Amino acid sequence: MTRSWVPGADESLFGLDNLPYGVFSRPGEAPRVGVRVGDHVLDLAPVLHDEVFAAPSLNPFLARGRTAWRETRARLRTLLADENGHAGARGSAASTGGNRAVAEPRLIPLDQVTMHLPVEVADYVDFYASLEHASNLGRIFRPDDEPLKPNWRHLPVGYHGRAGTVVVSGTPIRRPCGQRMPGPSFGPSVRLDIEAELGFVVGTPTRLGERAGAFEDHVFGVTLLNDWSARDIQAWEYVPLGPFLGKSFATSISPWITPLEALEAARVPGREQDPAPLDYLRRNAPWGLDLTLRVDLNGETISTPSYRDMYWTPDQMLAHMTANGASLRTGDLFASGTVSSEGAFGSLIEMTWNGAEPIKLADGTTHAFLEDGDTVTIAATAPGGIGLGEVTGRIISATDSTYTATEC
Repeated sequence: MTRSWVPGADESLFGLDNLPYGVFSRPGEAPRVGVRVGDHVLDLAPVLHDEVFAAPSLNPFLARGRTAWRETRARLRTLLADENGHAGARGSAASTGGNRAVAEPRLIPLDQVTMHLPVEVADYVDFYASLEHASNLGRIFRPDDEPLKPNWRHLPVGYHGRAGTVVVSGTPIRRPCGQRMPGPSFGPSVRLDIEAELGFVVGTPTRLGERAGAFEDHVFGVTLLNDWSARDIQAWEYVPLGPFLGKSFATSISPWITPLEALEAARVPGREQDPAPLDYLRRNAPWGLDLTLRVDLNGETISTPSYRDMYWTPDQMLAHMTANGASLRTGDLFASGTVSSEGAFGSLIEMTWNGAEPIKLADGTTHAFLEDGDTVTIAATAPGGIGLGEVTGRIISATDSTYTATEC
């Protein structure tokens, strides 16, 4: 591990082997791009003398492509590395050379900044890539049939979501209204759920009519994602075209985008697939990821699913998403679907078996689905001491005055 002169960075999940990107601001200042190191954010535009980082989103930087991504990361690692081998030493700037003198004045403690949505999301696609999650939902809703539909092992099933309702961690989530059964009636969802997922951020676009190339040539990095789900609204509306209003009301993402380069130690072969997928979905590189997620409800950990057990890997998702010639745009976001593994689930509908077995927290409260005031936080770690940050959301009532909206 390369050591850093930034105090505390080497002991954190955000040392030099990580360096995730985000968009931040201080009071009275415009949002701009920074990199997290320890409990600080480095203001990139003045340090790198590059106005692309003065933009209020990562999109202009992402559009530069893989060579620029790698070169920038290498420059940052050099700037933040301890040239004397003493991590976090508090000597003078001269004691660690000119790099520290350039960067240190532009380090800002995280508690002095506001984090913003890191990318302008162009399109949003959500997949359904976990064998355990798909099987569990099949058993819940079709107990007398096969858990998986016939197509599930042949292609990564997905749907197009709403890019305009992707929000940054910390944004309050208003309980959605919609049609529900019995009835149908119209009112607030009473089966509001989470979906702990991993999101993938596209940098390099493609032209209409062509397929994507190598995964790492197009995808810049990953972010944690919570694709909130109103199960009762979705259950009534999804036949025959799939998820709609039960999913489109909000999707939360972490403010930090972790570059693929930071996850080299996490790469593993994907899960064995039977039957073998068609040629365009054959894996050419190990893009399974050894990540452990943590789901907290009101400050208490309720599940720790493993991402490495996902059936479909992100390179296969990208290949399928563009197999028909659909173009990629800079800022596209596609997500894994709920991350569930054997005995560790990424949704309440699985944890409580559709509400039949409520969770009991240490404070004595029970939860079948989300109640107003509940706070959900999803975090993740990777080998090598890499953290993916957190994505948090607090549920507010359907009539909360935070939003100007017609009551249900």
